[in-house]
Amino acid sequence: MTARRRAALAVAVTLAIVPLQGCGAAYWLGAKVLYNTAPAPPTVQLGVPYDPAAPDDPKRQLDLYFPAGTDFPTVVFVHGGGWAWGDRTQSFGGADVYRNVGRFLADHGIGAAVIGYRLVWPLDWQSQVGDVARATAWVQAHVAERGGRADRLFLMGHSAGAQLAARVATDPAWLAREHGSIAGICGVVAVSGAGYDLGDIETYRAGFDPLYFAERFGGSRLDGTWWRDASVVPWLDQADPPFLVISATGESRGLRRQSTVLNDALRKAGIPSTLVTVRGSSHERIILELSRDDKTAGPATLSFIRDTPCPRASS
Repeated sequence: MTARRRAALAVAVTLAIVPLQGCGAAYWLGAKVLYNTAPAPPTVQLGVPYDPAAPDDPKRQLDLYFPAGTDFPTVVFVHGGGWAWGDRTQSFGGADVYRNVGRFLADHGIGAAVIGYRLVWPLDWQSQVGDVARATAWVQAHVAERGGRADRLFLMGHSAGAQLAARVATDPAWLAREHGSIAGICGVVAVSGAGYDLGDIETYRAGFDPLYFAERFGGSRLDGTWWRDASVVPWLDQADPPFLVISATGESRGLRRQSTVLNDALRKAGIPSTLVTVRGSSHERIILELSRDDKTAGPATLSFIRDTPCPRASS
């Protein structure tokens, strides 16, 4: 076995056993083998405030990556971190994994806004969804100034970010509060997410700790109803945008179960949904692979954005 193959095997083993809430070492090791820096696009703006009430708060800022030309679609990307940690600027082993997604998308003719949001605790999950909605409304209001189309937006997230993105896209009230519109949201890319259906018993039987989610979403309302308010599945409606749900064979059983539950619920509600399972990847590896042309997740995302119509853009 060559030294490079031994290193790759060590990374694969490490990534497979690191839990959802402790991904730092896995990212650092994976970056050495899997990470490719995407080229910088023509337009990059870092640290742009999206909340006028807190212009100096780095958690309420976003990074913009735009290609040359005009009339391009734009992705609002939401980072992961178990709702309690993480940042859009996060770097592991020299790999700025989230900003690299923005560069990758822009390199393929798609605008990107990689956003920050405040974390629990002491804030609640509603504040997080509100931050994502506020950032999305800001992009809707300002993307045309930079050449993009406000009626061709996609929400995308990894891990906790996938749940937050999906929650905003399936409940119009959040964007309406921020003077945004659900009409221009053309689709959602949900990558290796959790918390889509917090009431799914089989997810907990598969190994998820219910207290982990109760701490993040229950607050003082541990009365049996908190799970519905924070979930995505109970809010699905036939008018919701199409979904691309991406999972990986190396994820935990609970994570795989949540992606399946979401995909099945979307189809039952009459919402177009495609479930892509990435073989040989994991919850941690997949965010590194999102910025590569030679892996499954990145090309699947590009195809979804390019091929998905937006019938609600004129409504």
